[in-house]
Amino acid sequence: MGEEIGTDTAPLPGLDPFAPGFYEDPYPQYAAIREAAPVQRTAFGPWLVTRWETVHQLLRDPTTSVEDRNATTPRRDAAFVEAAGERAQRGTRAILNIDPPDHTRLRRLVSKAFTPRTVERLRPRIEALVDELLDSVVARGDGHLDAIADLAFPLPFAVISEMLGMPEGDRDALRHWSHTLTQALDPVLALANAEAIFDASDHMTEVVTAAIAWKRGRPDDDDLLQALLRAEEGGDVLSERELIDNVVLLYLAGHETTVNLIGNGTLALVRHPDQLDRLRREPGLDAAAVDELLRYDSPVQFSRRIALQALDLDGHRVEPGDFVMTGLGAANRDQAKFGPDADELRLDRTDASHHVSFGSGVHHCLGAALARLEGRIAIGALVRRFDHLELAAEPRWNGRIILRGLDELALSL
Repeated sequence: MGEEIGTDTAPLPGLDPFAPGFYEDPYPQYAAIREAAPVQRTAFGPWLVTRWETVHQLLRDPTTSVEDRNATTPRRDAAFVEAAGERAQRGTRAILNIDPPDHTRLRRLVSKAFTPRTVERLRPRIEALVDELLDSVVARGDGHLDAIADLAFPLPFAVISEMLGMPEGDRDALRHWSHTLTQALDPVLALANAEAIFDASDHMTEVVTAAIAWKRGRPDDDDLLQALLRAEEGGDVLSERELIDNVVLLYLAGHETTVNLIGNGTLALVRHPDQLDRLRREPGLDAAAVDELLRYDSPVQFSRRIALQALDLDGHRVEPGDFVMTGLGAANRDQAKFGPDADELRLDRTDASHHVSFGSGVHHCLGAALARLEGRIAIGALVRRFDHLELAAEPRWNGRIILRGLDELALSL
């Protein structure tokens, strides 16, 4: 699926999510691409870059955009957009999908809730939630744990719900809708599951709209949703569309990617018992370990940029309006950046924090400090609560290209 050089040469390796084993382990494919064709025009349209230096440069380039209106070709399949109708506009005013100066204005409003100092105040509550979840596993007494259903999902879901001040709801239904809705990010799943995505979008919009109406009647609440409401009601700060789009984004992004961090990280440790044992013995490694786990198997594998002017990427001319996929997962295993052992898990790696799993530049992940804290507490508590962790069944991957994670991780204790 890559470019060809001349008529007598074999095609260069390209991104092929349909290749056997891709979702279980895409990294050999990334390595082949990074070595032979680190900048290439993919068979499905966008450019793909896979080396750390180029990815990092592009993520920080102010001459690129994240707004689809600047693209010369649509990001989504025409059939999907047509079927979506007006629903295709949902999310377009979220900070993930807009450029400065609007992005700067909205991020300034929301970022106060996610500063490292503010997030650190959540530590006791996160620790208590983790203890409660693991206590429930112990009380069940069956010697098994699904790291996703029992820990990785309920923890960040509870944390972001409490931060926003969301009313109580059907947790299982919300999990299903959010998990389905994020398929819209995936070029393969978006078209295959369009109707389910639209249905989930309708439900999530209803939930958030109802929560906003409920919160308007509770002016004394001290939470993130109330803070956004006060900003919106102050005049021209947040439009109704911006309010809804950003609450949906915070709700989804506040737990979906952290589920993948905890799940992917736990699996990586179970498959590397020497590193798991070291983490169990050395709590001082917790902070560095989370960054290495993020580097080793990133919860977000790709991020998009749109060229606003012609770009030269390693000798390839990218035209204005072209989509470029930055391969975060591939860049995180680049030996030119992380050394000859880049494919190995090493919790004491000194430059692990240079990973691009949270992106970079003005769109660097707003919740990075919160995700790190939740991952550090959850994974640290899990490996120290149970002195024996091993796979009880083959992990079940979610089949996503963008948001790489597990649907099930069955462990015996």
